[in-house]
Amino acid sequence: MSMRLRPGDRPDGRAVERAVDRSPSGPARVASGPMRSHLGDMIRKLPSGEYRLYSRKKNPRTGKRRNLGTFRTLAAARRHERAVQFFKRR
Repeated sequence: MSMRLRPGDRPDGRAVERAVDRSPSGPARVASGPMRSHLGDMIRKLPSGEYRLYSRKKNPRTGKRRNLGTFRTLAAARRHERAVQFFKRR
C-alpha cells in the first residue's frame, strides 16, 4: 500500500491522506479512514480468495464482529449484505 495526498478533499483546502491498494488482482481501490476497503462496509477478502461478511456492530462482550457468512464471489457477499439490511429494517 502506498500513501498519497490529494488536495481539495476538505472544505478548508487541506489535503487528506488516503491509502491506495494497487494489487494485481484488480483495479486500484481508494480507502477512506484507517485503511478501509471499497468491498463494502463489512465485506473482507480472505487469504483463500473468498469473501466474508461481518456484522457492522461489535459484540460488546468479545469486541469482535459476528460472521454473517462466507461467499465465493464478491457479488454473492453483496447480495447477502443487501438481504440482511432489508430484513433488519422490515
